[in-house]
Amino acid sequence: MSPLTVVWVANRETALNDTSGVLKLTDQGLVLLVNGTSNSTVWSSTLSSKAENPVAQLVVSGNLVVKDGHNGEHFLWQSFDFLGDTLLPGTKIGWDPVTGLERTMTSSKSADDPGHGDFIFRIDPRGYPQAVLTNGTAIMVRVGPWNGLMFSGATIYLRYSKLLPSDYDFIEKELICKLQPLHTYSFIRSVVTPWGGVQLLHWSRQTSSWETLLSLPEGECDKYSHCGANSFCRVTPAPICTCLEGFVPKYPRKWKDLYWSDGCVRITPLSCSKDGFKKHSGLVLPDTSSSWHNKTMNLQECEDLCRKNCSCTAYSNMDVRRGGSGCLLWFHDLIDMRQGGQDLYIRLPMSEPDDESNKKKLVGMIAGSILFFMSMMFGLVLCLWRKKLEEPEIFWWKQRAHKREKDDMDLPMFDLSTIVYATNYFSSDNKLGEGGFGSVYKGALENGTEIAVKRLSIDSEQGLDEFKNEVQLIAKLQHRNLVKLLGCCIQQKEKLLIYELMPNRSLDTFIFDDSRRKLLDWAKRFQIIGGTARGLVYLHQDSRLRVIHRDLKTSNILLDKDMNAKISDFGLARTFAGDQTEARTKRVMGTYGYISPEYAVRGSFSTKSDVFAFGVIVLEIVSGRKNREFCVPHQSLNLLGHVSDTK
Repeated sequence: MSPLTVVWVANRETALNDTSGVLKLTDQGLVLLVNGTSNSTVWSSTLSSKAENPVAQLVVSGNLVVKDGHNGEHFLWQSFDFLGDTLLPGTKIGWDPVTGLERTMTSSKSADDPGHGDFIFRIDPRGYPQAVLTNGTAIMVRVGPWNGLMFSGATIYLRYSKLLPSDYDFIEKELICKLQPLHTYSFIRSVVTPWGGVQLLHWSRQTSSWETLLSLPEGECDKYSHCGANSFCRVTPAPICTCLEGFVPKYPRKWKDLYWSDGCVRITPLSCSKDGFKKHSGLVLPDTSSSWHNKTMNLQECEDLCRKNCSCTAYSNMDVRRGGSGCLLWFHDLIDMRQGGQDLYIRLPMSEPDDESNKKKLVGMIAGSILFFMSMMFGLVLCLWRKKLEEPEIFWWKQRAHKREKDDMDLPMFDLSTIVYATNYFSSDNKLGEGGFGSVYKGALENGTEIAVKRLSIDSEQGLDEFKNEVQLIAKLQHRNLVKLLGCCIQQKEKLLIYELMPNRSLDTFIFDDSRRKLLDWAKRFQIIGGTARGLVYLHQDSRLRVIHRDLKTSNILLDKDMNAKISDFGLARTFAGDQTEARTKRVMGTYGYISPEYAVRGSFSTKSDVFAFGVIVLEIVSGRKNREFCVPHQSLNLLGHVSDTK
């Protein structure tokens, strides 16, 4: 070649400043570089065993070797064990489990100075070994573990896989690289650059120059953990960093400002026995330095093992060839994922992952219906079923948003990460209460506004109806004695309602508590009764819609900092037309003890139903006793019966 290319330098740190250098081979088999002027040794090889008739040879691969003249196949020393910044075909890189020798590539200080630079390309032996480029001890680029075909992180390599057949063997903790060019007269090499990159080059006879086949990092996503934990990086569309399903940004404000390195955290904690797995396709597997691996297990055995270990967060195949084999398990946060070509199964709470068993049951039901029904009838049912299935919740939301725009209503949509951060990831310490449709958490937005977040239970079908109903109604209702809805959130299967925070929580926490009820003098109790009544009159008479609450009770009367009453929870509420006074339902819903007799017996409800519940609340406020739990010796009457009987 012209010009000649330097691929190995013995005395990287000690330069010879003149032409007096002498290369010697001693009787013991040591290769020496000597300063001819001072006769001092500039560099020396090492020797693992005594040589009787040592011979030094530069072999065709570019390997400088010392061998015993009586055993020409056994190398006493070789330059391939002490790499510089260049990797040639046939070179080993990694750990030798027998000798303990680690073979690494180290960058030069500059193009003109072959001294040891800052960047090292090596095989990280921790967990399942993987190729990494480090700056000191910090990982800069993770080329990934070997997946049977390639280093999984070097996805660009697929473009040239036909030009560069490869053969890598993983033996214990040693990775043997046998990279061979397609033609014997071709030349290839890999280089760690002084500026912190890894390049794969081949010699072009047409241009008489080295041309780059592969260069890492190629983009932002190639930088190690660019998006932080539990997220993945993709080139398009922007933004390039995205949290995995079931996760939200750890610091939403930084995330919005495109600072992603803090990564993402779980929305819902894992519960071990009730967890499932979500399949993610087309990924570069996460950092394997803390992983566990087994070559002989299949994917099902891998899943079973991960499911039994509560600390296991994800699993995947080791080898992608022939349908996949081997098992990889992760036990902590998932680091440094980006677009690639492998499947990863991530542990999530059972309500979040795809339920494969339900899918199989669904297929069975469809198959059974084909045998059971006439083809025309089945086609009609299938058409309606698909229409319902394909109507996503977001479509409903857009319809409601469009309708609110027509009505000049403005209900803000909150980002899930904002709410998760505001409630300290739905911490149990922030939980205000829990009902049939989910839990309520207190929190604070970044501007200091205190909020109460109603988190609808993901498993509750009835809760979804409640959510829609509450949004439709409360967005149109504005009154000082109704709780104010600040906004909502529909994201990642979460359905959240964000209200103003009521510092004194609900009425029942006062009147049914022996110590706290003393804080309510008669003036405050009368104030609460009056406020509840004004809110009820607004719902029944003064609002644009005549609203029947249907679940009025002390726990749904919230108290602000001045102990003003505010009616909340409109999940069961119904609206009446202008001339409508009564309606019926086959499904009686509400809270026993507050349900009117005609509603409980006949399913008939009207404004009188709410007035009945209001009367129960008044009696409970006055007496400090619960209607259903009221008990007098030798009587079987509740509070209402007792009051009626004492007249």
